[in-house]
Parts: sequence; C-alpha cells; structure tokens
Amino acid sequence: MRPPALEAIAVSKRHADGTLALSGVSLAVAEGETVALVGESGSGKTTLLRLFNRMTEPTSGEVRIAGERAEGLDPIALRRRTGYAQQEGGLLPHWTARRNVELVPRLLGWDEARRTARTREVLTLVGLDPAVHGVRYPGELSGGQRQRVALARALAADPPVVLLDEPFGALDPLTKAELHREFKDLQQRLRKTVLLVTHDLNEAVLLADRIGVLNGGLLLQIDTPEALRARPRHPYIQALWQAVAAGPPSPGREGRAAGEGERG
Repeated sequence: MRPPALEAIAVSKRHADGTLALSGVSLAVAEGETVALVGESGSGKTTLLRLFNRMTEPTSGEVRIAGERAEGLDPIALRRRTGYAQQEGGLLPHWTARRNVELVPRLLGWDEARRTARTREVLTLVGLDPAVHGVRYPGELSGGQRQRVALARALAADPPVVLLDEPFGALDPLTKAELHREFKDLQQRLRKTVLLVTHDLNEAVLLADRIGVLNGGLLLQIDTPEALRARPRHPYIQALWQAVAAGPPSPGREGRAAGEGERG
C-alpha cells in the first residue's frame, strides 16, 4: 500500500508570541485527492497547509511527504516540486505573466525552448491566450486572469502536489464560479494531489473529495462532504451547515459579525 502523498501526525504549532496555531492535528491526503481545509480566520488552516512546503515548521509532531519525513527534505528543493498559489496570486508585478509562469522551471534549469513550450501549454490549460495575456504585466490583468496565471505558475513544473491558499477568495461571484468550473475540469484531467484552504464551505463542497474543519487549532472532523453534512461530530460543524443553509447575511448582520470576529 502506497503512503499518503501528504501526512501530518499529531502536529502542533506554537508561534513565537506564544499563540497555539495547531494542537495535535493529524491529516492524511491520498495521491490524486483534493482535500479542503475550512475554518474561520485564525483556525490554523493556513498554518497546516504551509507545513507541507516547509514555509513553517511544527513545534511537535511529524510531517511526511510521500512517506518521507519533511524535516529531512531540503526546503528549497521541496518548494520547487510543490505547486503553490495564494489569494490574489502573489505574482511578481515587474515580470510579465509569461515570466511569472516560468519561475520554477527557470529555477530548475530548464532550457529556454522547454520553458517556452510549457508556459504556452499551461497558460492555454487555464484558459488564457499565451500570445495575448503572456506578455502582460499583473497590473494589466483582471483579478480572474491573475488567479489563472498563479494557477498556471503552480502547475508549470508539473508538480505532484499543489497547495492552494484561498486562491479564489478575492474574486467576484461570477469570476469565482467560472474558475471553480475550470479547476474541477483541470483536476479531473490532471489528478494532482491538492490541499485547498478556504473559508467558504460551499466552495469546499464543490471542489473537494474530503473536507477538514478546523477551529481553534483543532481538526474537528475530516470527511466527505456528504458524511460531514449528514453526521457532523461537533456543534461548530453543525453551525457551519446552518449558516450555509441560511444564505449570505444582510449588511447589518455582516457588519456585526465582522466586528465580533475582530474582537475574538
């Protein structure tokens, strides 16, 4: 039996200021599986994701990548073979879209012909015209186009694992829905191992094979969307489903919720 592509074993993380970000979290992501991490701000979901490319290190516990202990892997080499995209893309503003996509292949020493061919391929794959959009700078692209470039960059070196940190969070609803459809189509074709961070439970249900719900640094439950809905094992998870069923809050409710979140 093959080991999980990504595995955290009883992982805890305490920041330098003493804040406990993760507490005894265990998670396994199978090869080719898409797992979404859901939770409010400060729940630990981004910290957990960043353990898998060594952008942060656990205080205790163990992280494994394809069965290997992460602490024994060179972090630079690990990041170059792990796709990564974040909210608003994180593109280098003084580089064209094409050069942004080429970043990791260039670092890996690919020759120019190979880089050019792969850049054209992945830009086309994410629905962008290389001749039109490849020569533009991030500031000349729409939000949805920047996210497509970020996804193309994450896929450029054909990594087995892709980490996505709120990649669709800043987009308008129509653009988000379009990118959701394209992501699902891409994943059906490519079957990458994907770990996705989102605060949007509907997004997680749409895109993920399984969903892990975090709250206060604890992984409360990880299950299929159907099982999570039918058999929630914590009141917090029940509250999430109830909030989804209730629909978006009114402006007054949303403002109060935002204020309460800031105080918490």
